[in-house]
Amino acid sequence: MHIAMLAGEYPPLWGGLGSATYHLCNFLSNMGHEITVITRKLKNGVRPSIDNVNVVEVNWLYAPMTFTRSYGKNALNKIKKINSKKPIDIIHLHCPLIALKEKEIQFLRNEIAPVITSLHGSWLGERDGIIAAKKHKEAAVWKNPNDLAILFTAKYYSKYETAAAKASNICVANSNATKNEFKSRYSLPSNWDCEVIHWGIDENLFCPINHEDENEQSSYEEIRKKYGADDLDGLKGNYNTKTPLILAVGRLAARKGFRFLLKSMPKVLKEIPKAKLVIVGRGGMYKTLKNQAKKLGILNSVIFERGMDFDDLASCYRSADLIVYPSYYEGQGLIPLESMASGIPVVTVNDGPLPEMVDETVGSLFSPGNFEDLSDKILKELKNPDLRKSQSINGRKRVLNESTFTQEKTAIRFNELYNKIITKK
Repeated sequence: MHIAMLAGEYPPLWGGLGSATYHLCNFLSNMGHEITVITRKLKNGVRPSIDNVNVVEVNWLYAPMTFTRSYGKNALNKIKKINSKKPIDIIHLHCPLIALKEKEIQFLRNEIAPVITSLHGSWLGERDGIIAAKKHKEAAVWKNPNDLAILFTAKYYSKYETAAAKASNICVANSNATKNEFKSRYSLPSNWDCEVIHWGIDENLFCPINHEDENEQSSYEEIRKKYGADDLDGLKGNYNTKTPLILAVGRLAARKGFRFLLKSMPKVLKEIPKAKLVIVGRGGMYKTLKNQAKKLGILNSVIFERGMDFDDLASCYRSADLIVYPSYYEGQGLIPLESMASGIPVVTVNDGPLPEMVDETVGSLFSPGNFEDLSDKILKELKNPDLRKSQSINGRKRVLNESTFTQEKTAIRFNELYNKIITKK
């Protein structure tokens, strides 16, 4: 079938939405489908090539939030031209980074093809995450143009999310939390049709360390030495290391909660003084976070990495002892799944979609807004090597056994849904 993907992010924009769309296209291509991706035009960067996937770029207004509407209108015009040359069987919208009116989506349904809308989260949820970040004095909330735009225009742009939810043939939320959020906060009919399909990860890239493999062990030791987590037990991969390596990954933005994480570290370091925290991410908070670590007296125990490629990141995952994910808001959040697939326990917030993936068998959940509880959960993990060993095994099993926690299984579910919609039509 010919599938049209309307996605505001697509590689080289490797945001969560862009990454999910790319990997979905890759597996759908392997199933024999032809995909046309309509995305925003970029000045720089090389887009990866996939067989049977044609990327079409459209212009957009370079302004926070406003771009979703300009991109949406240009994508709408483009899809009409594409359909006139090669009929489209399914239209897949990826919200919230595309803003279309209800009548525009009805036009697509009536004149071109059935419409399925993926809900990757909501603008109102993003706004609440930023407000929560501000409450806990995270940096850059009032300095970041994107955060400011979300704060002041989320309610306005949520009307386009409501339109997509109402007018599409079916919606697919990336978590039960996202589905429930739309049901409770958006004006939707009682018979609203929405399924839940979690986005999966690459279980072959994110996999546990094999200490018997000479190359893997060499890379593991190199990473541990680089970050100073290199006592003898740490280098051997023993769970009772006195130099545990804690890893946190994500965009350096207020909503991701890195200042909150830094507040939790003095208590951790008081009991485990040789622990190291590595924060990996790009964004505008690098100097702020570094200054905060200095004020807290923990700068020697914190290392900042301004991003890295996927292979190096995967190596960091499997070389760590614990992953911490303190985000204030997520539609789903893939980092916990990447951690679990890598055989590494994860500590994250007991809120939103995160408890759908993480429980005490694979890690720990801390109370929202309580950095003392976050400290306690990190210490609980690091001081219980037998617990982490069992959680490592359980986490990998959960990713492999769940219905949509891998990219291939996610694509299979969407393929089934496409066929279901076409059959109904």
